[in-house]
Amino acid sequence: MKGQVVFLGLMIAVTIIVLALALAPATTEITKGVMNTTNSLGEASGMDCANASISDYDKGACTLIDLTAPYFIGGLLALAGIIIFARIILQNV
Repeated sequence: MKGQVVFLGLMIAVTIIVLALALAPATTEITKGVMNTTNSLGEASGMDCANASISDYDKGACTLIDLTAPYFIGGLLALAGIIIFARIILQNV
């Protein structure tokens, strides 16, 4: 029974890793769309982060939006690593 629980935990961890890798391109596309001046239809929507004359608050928001993708994907990969650590390492203690 204990071996089956470890295997289930590893399957969940691998599922989270695959989910993180599958969501990586979509997350980066969304952040690029938010940071640009126009969207794919040519409509003016976005924060215009490439403009140097925006306010400091907008520059800070652009920085935080730029960090969204690495933090989201890194968080999912960290969660998968925690599950693997808990199932393999802590199971043998």
